[in-house]
Amino acid sequence: MTENPQSRPLNPDPVSSAPVTDQALDAGTYTQLRTARSDGRLELDGVWHQISPRYVVSQIVQNLLFIIVVAGAALVVAFVLHQVWALIPAGVIVLITLLTLIILPRQARAIGYMLREDDIVFRKGILWQRMIAVPYGRMQLVDITQGPLDRAFGVSQLKMVTAAATTGVQIPGLTQAAAEALRDTLIKVAETRRTGL
Repeated sequence: MTENPQSRPLNPDPVSSAPVTDQALDAGTYTQLRTARSDGRLELDGVWHQISPRYVVSQIVQNLLFIIVVAGAALVVAFVLHQVWALIPAGVIVLITLLTLIILPRQARAIGYMLREDDIVFRKGILWQRMIAVPYGRMQLVDITQGPLDRAFGVSQLKMVTAAATTGVQIPGLTQAAAEALRDTLIKVAETRRTGL
């Protein structure tokens, strides 16, 4: 975990309260909508928030590095060790990875979260859409993580752990500022719900 509680920004990203419709998402709206208060926390306004476009770039770079490793290993096995059959599974893996990269931008546009009065709703998926509502009072842990390449591109993943493991949610592709603002909001609201205030 690479978060630093001292690194909370005093002036968060630009604010927009306009709702995101499916039509706007299909048109390629990548902007990460945020409604922030003066204390840096987000409003419970029922507006869909999108992930950062940096997530797509980060995933493309990671997948291209994976393709290079697979292709390199296959070429070594095929031409140095004279096992030409290794090119077939490597070709299949590379093809599947390239197809994944083609649909990656659309998948990223389908990821979003909404802060409502009593819960946070997370959605993802294109053909098979999934929506999860997590009540604030059931949250036990809110964690921010970054891999090495994520850090290089300035994106984080926020994980919410609840009492039931099946309702845990991971939101990828948040900027560090957005992840910290969301974490602070969830912690504050969860404490309020648990104490009944």
